[in-house]
Order: sequence, then C-alpha cells, then structure tokens
Amino acid sequence: MAKNLLIVESPAKAKTINKYLGKDFIVLASYGHVRDLVPKEGAVDPERDFAMRYDLIEKNEKHVEAIAKAAKAADAIFLATDPDREGEAISWHVAEILRERGLLDGKPLQRVVFTEITPRAIKEAIAAPRDIAAPLVDAQQARRALDYLVGFNLSPVLWRKVQRGLSAGRVQSPALRMIVEREEEIEAFRAREYWSIEAECQHPSQAFSARLVKLDGAKFEQFTITDGETAEAARQRLVSAAGGALQVTDVTSKQRKRRPAPPFTTSTLQQEAARKLGFTTKRTMQVAQKLYEGVALGDEGTVGLISYMRTDSVALSQDAVAEMRDVIARDYGTGAVPDQPNVYKSKSKNAQEAHEAVRPTSALRTPAQVSRFLEDDARRLYELIWKRAVASQMVPATLNTVSVELAAGSEHAFRVSGTTVIDPGFLAVYEEGKDARAKEDEDEGRKLPPMKPGDRIPLDRIHADQHFTEPPPRYSEASLVKALEEYGIGRPSTYASIIATLLFRKYVELESRRFHPTDVGRAVSKFLSSHFTQYVDYDFTARLEDELDAVSRGEEAWVPLMERFWQPFHELVEDKKESLDKVDAGSIRVLGADPASGREVSARIGKYGPLVQMGTVEDEEKPKFASLQPGQSIYSITLEQALELFKMPRLLGEHNGEEVSVGIGRFGPFAKRGSTYASLKKEDDPYKIDLERAVFLIEEKEEIARNRIIKQWDGSDIQVLNGRFGPYISNGQLNGKIPKDREPASLTLEEVTKLLEETGKPARGRFGKKAAAKKAPAKKAAVKKAATRKAPAKKAAKKATKKTAAKKTAKKAVKKASA
Repeated sequence: MAKNLLIVESPAKAKTINKYLGKDFIVLASYGHVRDLVPKEGAVDPERDFAMRYDLIEKNEKHVEAIAKAAKAADAIFLATDPDREGEAISWHVAEILRERGLLDGKPLQRVVFTEITPRAIKEAIAAPRDIAAPLVDAQQARRALDYLVGFNLSPVLWRKVQRGLSAGRVQSPALRMIVEREEEIEAFRAREYWSIEAECQHPSQAFSARLVKLDGAKFEQFTITDGETAEAARQRLVSAAGGALQVTDVTSKQRKRRPAPPFTTSTLQQEAARKLGFTTKRTMQVAQKLYEGVALGDEGTVGLISYMRTDSVALSQDAVAEMRDVIARDYGTGAVPDQPNVYKSKSKNAQEAHEAVRPTSALRTPAQVSRFLEDDARRLYELIWKRAVASQMVPATLNTVSVELAAGSEHAFRVSGTTVIDPGFLAVYEEGKDARAKEDEDEGRKLPPMKPGDRIPLDRIHADQHFTEPPPRYSEASLVKALEEYGIGRPSTYASIIATLLFRKYVELESRRFHPTDVGRAVSKFLSSHFTQYVDYDFTARLEDELDAVSRGEEAWVPLMERFWQPFHELVEDKKESLDKVDAGSIRVLGADPASGREVSARIGKYGPLVQMGTVEDEEKPKFASLQPGQSIYSITLEQALELFKMPRLLGEHNGEEVSVGIGRFGPFAKRGSTYASLKKEDDPYKIDLERAVFLIEEKEEIARNRIIKQWDGSDIQVLNGRFGPYISNGQLNGKIPKDREPASLTLEEVTKLLEETGKPARGRFGKKAAAKKAPAKKAAVKKAATRKAPAKKAAKKATKKTAAKKTAKKAVKKASA
C-alpha cells in the first residue's frame, strides 16, 4: 500500500495526478462534496450559534468508504481539492469524517493547492503544504447556512401565496428580478419614430455613404425629424442645395492605440464563449473543467491544458508571462512583444478565489499542436483561451481614424468616418466579440478614398430612412453574467448554477438565446419584491457577498454576520406568516367582466400554473377555470382572449355513438372520445380542429395502444411490449432485454421469466425516476411471483414502489427548498 494518500475532487483529475506522483502515492477522488446539511428543518440552529448538522451524501458514501480505507493504511494524507472556498470546505469535511472515525491519530494531514494540473505544479504543491484555511471554510459554511435558511423559511410562504412546490434562493431571486424587470421595461416601452438621411457619394476610386450631421444650420439629432412628410421636404432641400455634388470642407486624421483585453476570468470566459462560440455558461464550464483536469496528448501523456477556471483574477504568473513573450517573439516577431510585460489588475476586492486568470498551462502548446487530441468543443474553447491570454501580452494595435465633413450648400453637412489598422499588434492574434468593443471602433475596417478640403465629390442620391426606437434587449447568458458581475451578485463559481437553477425551476425560459420570464417566475419575483424587498435588493445582496468575502479573508467572523442577517429576516417571515391571508400575492390581474353573465374575469397563477378564472369564491355559482394556451401570459392576456378560452371544451359531434370533444388541459390541448384522450399536434388549433381530424388523432392513439402489447399470459404480470427503443419484457416493476436473435412473439412464459431474472432493471415511473432497486434474492422472487400471480402481486409491488418513491420525493423536496 502506498505511504501517502492524496484526495482530489474528480476521478479524471485523480487519474492524471496519479501518473505524476508515482508508486509512493495513491490518489482518490471525493466526487465533489461528501457531506451536506441533513435534508430537514433544523439542520441549521440559530439558537446554538448556527450549529450545522451534516450527513453523508448518499451517492458518495462508497467513495468516502474508499477514502477511509486508504487513510487507515496511509502514513500521510494530503487534501488537494480545488483552490477556492468550495474546495477548501470539501477538504475540511473529508478531514472531519476521518477525524470522527479516528483515522488521523498520529498522522500528518496537510492541504495542498495548485491552479494547474501539470507535473511541475503538482510537485511544487506537495513540497509546500499548509493547514486547512479556516476562514475559507467559515465563508463557505456561512454561504450554505444563509442559502438553507432563506430556502426553508421563504419557500413555504411562496407555497401558500403563489403555488405549491416553488422555492426562493438568496442569489437566484435577485437574478430573476433582473430578468423580470427587463421584461417589464420591454412591455412598458413605446416606440418613437425617427428618420435618418444619408448621401450616397460616387468618388472616382470608391463609393461611400455619409450621414447627415447638420440641417438648416443646426445640429441634426436623432429626433430632429419624426415623420415622413418632414423627411421628404428636408431631402429635397438637401438635393437642391447640393447641386449634384458635396464639397469636402474638413478632413481630420487621428492615430490612437488600442490595448488588448486582459486574460479571461470566469465571467469574461463565459461571456466571450457565449458571443463567439454560442456556448451556454454550463457548457463552457463543463468543457473548461475537462481541459483543466487533463487531456491525453499522445507521447506526452495526460496534461492539464488550462489553469483553474473559477477565478476573478486577471493576474498571470511570471513564468507564464515569460513563456508567452517567447512564443510571441517566435511566431509574430520581436516587434509584437512590449518592452515590459502588460500588467492587469482585478476590480474585485475578493482575494480568495483562484490566484491567476484562466490561461494555457503552457503557451508552447499552440491550438494547432493540440487540436488533433481534442474534441470539437474542447478545441474551440482552448483556442479561445490561448489566443486571449497570448494577445494580452502583446503590443497595442495602432489605429488611424479619418473623419471627413462634406457640405451641401452653406446650411447643411454630412460626415463619414473610417478606421484602418496601421499596426495590428495584438489584433494579429485575437479580437474581442463585437458587442464587447468600444463605440469608437464601430467604423473599424472601413477604408475611405483619399480626400482633401475643396474636393467636390459626385453625388449619386440622397435618401431618407424611417426608423423606430427599440426596447432594451432581453438578457442573454453573456449579458446576464456581465450584469451579475457588475452588481456584485454571486461569485465566479455560482454564475452557471444561478442560470441552471432558474431554468430548472421554470422561472425563465430560453428562446432564441434570450431569457423570457415565465408567468410563475414573474409571480415569484413580484411577490418577493413586494413583501421581501430587502432580500432581492441588488445592493443588499452585493453587500452580503462582500461580507462573505471578508469572512474568507479572515477579516470578519461568520457567526455575527449570520446574526445580523437572521434576526430581521426571521422577524419579517414570521410577520408575513401571521398576515398571510391579508397579503396579495401580486399575481391576480382583473381583466374585466363577462358580457353574458357579468361575472369578474381574472388571470392568475393556479395550482397547476397560469390560468384565467370567471367568477369568485364569493359567488353563488362556482368559478370557472381555463388554462392558458402556449405563448399566452397572465400579464398580457386580454379580456377577449380570456373569454375565448372559456369556450372549451368544444363539442365536435358524435362518432360510433360517442361524443367527440376538444379541450385544453394541464398538459395542453386534447381530443376526447369516451375514455380515450389524444393530444393535439403542434399544427392543430383547438379552436378550429374539426370532427374528422379529432377522430383520426383518437384512433391513431388507440392503434398505438393496441399494438403496444406483443404478447401476454393469463395469470401473469409479465408482458412482451413494443417500446420507444424496440421490444422489451416488463412486469411493471422490472424491464428486461430480449436477445437480438429471438422473435419477441415466439417467447414462452418460462423464457421471459428467466430473462427478467437475468436482465431485469427497475422500471422508470411516470416522471422518469427509477423505482427502488431490490436486492438480488428479492428480485428473483418478485419475478417468479409476477409469473404466477397477477393483481395481488402487482398491487403490493406498486404500493411498495410508491412508498419508496414518496420518501425520495419528500427528501428531494426538502433539498430543493433549501437550495
């Protein structure tokens, strides 16, 4: 057994590092966090200095046991989890587990940190160990406790006032507020008309267009002309004044330097990968993780290609800079290397995240050299990171901007500008995405013909164009991450999870790569903004993040921070619980009255989502409800549109002696005959579908159901079925495979019973979750019972499965509430 045990987070990282350290080390992975708060109320106790009750994470128990076994035999233990507060906390949890089991007695336990997975970095880290950093652990525990307390206290309030199953997150809620407020800005926006005027010039060497900047002796601005009649009159005056040519009155030329952007932080990497590669934040981080953990490079072996990707630092090590300068001189000439290295400073006050920017572990490994070893996503992201880092150490680009004024008579003037690159400098390697560049670079690439004052430039035509102002754009992943960073909400490791959580909870949807809040998301945000204003306030959230950073730096104790947060928060929650029945959730919108009955029509969030309601609970007649159609929102639906929804269900006629109708249910529009329901296709409009089409869909559904069963046996639950991926065997609890050389319809009961014993796996339930797997002996017995008994065995098994599933669902619901 190896003398030294080194513990990392991921198996891929463990595999790479194991090759570097040799036979004196055994490297094991924790597979992320090993413990978490127990999934029940009271896991954080404010009455006992916020004492936290932890439990092993079920899926990682076997990995913890492997670590414990190896620790027992090891002479020394090294904790080498990631170099941020989450990584520090994982190391602390592992140490606590080993200490509680008495496996650290007389053994050195040390923390080692590295920001890249290369032989040099690993060996240097092992040679310079340290103790676990208590401030980093405290900061992570405080963050986890805050998130837990917010989730467990706010979520039940949302359940009672908005909809069951909702949850509120400390950091996600302000992010949701951003998206909702942008949507409200768009809805409140009123477009304004304006007109621009341009001259198309025919210079002998090159045609170009110039925009109007002076009209009738006054500066021409965006809203100088706001209607077509005025625009046409102005155009005619300009044509008349120009007389077929514009005269050059002024030419200015100005050179300027454009500095390269700093190397990537987590935020800027996510933004640029979204702009240039079309990656989501989640995809960017997954690919970056693989590049960091190690890639097999042929004879060179497995090597980490980039430094740690969760960072808000723009600093580079001296060794990395020196290597980059060598590569620049070799590939782009010594003139591309600045006299002194370019130095960048982070705007963040937080010093605890990773110690360097995201960079290649060796600039000598060019994208061209490693591309054949990488999958497409990894190749593209590595090239982006390599180019950005190398370009950051190059000389500025030299640009020349020429601006030309052209007169049309004495009262009117046009202007055209062009920017050309005199010396590309860093632009030879990398240029930021267009929407990240300064406005002064908008004319870059436009080269103007030579002109001097006094020249007359032939005029082809002058045209006026109508425009309308546009609302602010919805957030993309890139712009949302940028906004979160600017507001100080969240930290590098949290941006991707914030977005993933909002999407998972269906508070927002991504359409054309832009965030649209759902009705439920808007209702949650509106409710929290109205009644828990401080806790979705951007400044408050940012200040709390700063305080957590102060804890991570050892400048502040975490328990007083928790007390300052908890007392007012707890009092507010309790106050809202008491006054809950009097509090309006903010998600009910009265649309008007039904002309036929005079009853109030409103739009609101119901048990199963957005709906419209006719009548109130105070009326003698019960209220009527109707679900919204796709694309409809309770915040924009009109009374007329709502009244159309109440026309459902529609009776289409009779077929085979049964009524055929169409309606809209929880899962969308459907056609119904007798007990058969068939979902309408995307192209079917429930308000226009006819009897013939509805009958076709119903009989298609019945035909599929008839053909699903290939073979069954009296007195047995086992069936041979047609499935989505081909024929299979099932008894309702277990699904089994059919050999490829067997005809499904020819199988006997004895054969399917044996196949189910040998290949059976737990069947997935209605919502795609596996039923609890049984132990081997029980599995065999269940198959045999199913082969001879039908209803009793099926009911008992169903009941047991439901009970197990219910426990798991409850456990997950508790975890979700604390998220």
